[in-house]
Amino acid sequence: MDKELRQRIELSKKKLGRRLVILGHHYQRDDVIAFADFRGDSFRLSKVASEQKQAEFIVFCGVNFMAESARILARPLQRVFLPDMRAGCPMADMADLEDVENAWETLSKQTDIKKIIPVAYMNTTAEIKAFCGKKGGIICTSSNAPRVFKWAFERGDKIFFLPDEHLGRNTAKKLNIKGDEFALWGDNKIPKVILWPGFCHVHTFFTTEHIEEAREKYLGCKIVVHPECKEDVVNKSDDALSTEGICGFVARQKKGSVIIIGTEINLVGRLARENPDKKILPLARSLCPNMFKISLSNLCETLESIVKGEAINEVLVPKEITEPANKALSRMLTII
Repeated sequence: MDKELRQRIELSKKKLGRRLVILGHHYQRDDVIAFADFRGDSFRLSKVASEQKQAEFIVFCGVNFMAESARILARPLQRVFLPDMRAGCPMADMADLEDVENAWETLSKQTDIKKIIPVAYMNTTAEIKAFCGKKGGIICTSSNAPRVFKWAFERGDKIFFLPDEHLGRNTAKKLNIKGDEFALWGDNKIPKVILWPGFCHVHTFFTTEHIEEAREKYLGCKIVVHPECKEDVVNKSDDALSTEGICGFVARQKKGSVIIIGTEINLVGRLARENPDKKILPLARSLCPNMFKISLSNLCETLESIVKGEAINEVLVPKEITEPANKALSRMLTII
């Protein structure tokens, strides 16, 4: 069955030629990522999406907020598809637009709102990105969060960061912002960095016990985790990097190194297979079930529908959301 699906996917790709580009996030399973024309983290893929000039069809093997971002950044006549429209992101859903707007209104009554810059993680809905665009804010990814924070502080005194409290906290600490200068929204404080109370199930799965066990079992190992992990896990690791950064970390280690990685299991397994001269192991097995929803079957079905002109699983974003969201995303893309 898989062999037949692969053949059908290859045939669809051949028929569509340069009219088609497939983007694959690092967390995709191997059989799907094999068909990606580009693979990377959300920052790299959002940049790639914005650079596609010839492709008429962009198929994003990832989750909904990524495909939405590709749609926002794409040219008007380009079309974007997500092989399984159920592939969402629980963390993105934790920042509900109505709740965020209510918080912003409350802040406007308590302080000079013009001095607060909203910064939204890429892992947010198109509506939240549009909110940031309207309020003079910006989007960030785990790759460029520290640089985006600096951009924001050049324009205001405070940051309203959403939705991942852990990325926000770890980024603030990386910039030497002290603990009393950041706090969760709802703590009755207006600190330098206001953190929305959201999190990633994949990365909050890792614990300091996992790190202690790894260091005891593999003396001299290097441990790298994603900055969506909790603060105590990041503190006990050798480094905290984006998915793209983790790939670079692995590449820099010497032959024979033992590297323990705290991120989504599909990326860890792929890095282990692609670096046989190093021992690469997961800190613990943590799978993103939404990324896993993208399969050979629904990728094949989506591509064949495009070939037939039926085009199922198309991602659409209303113009009133696209325009302000594009402003926030475009600001992000200027920060190298």
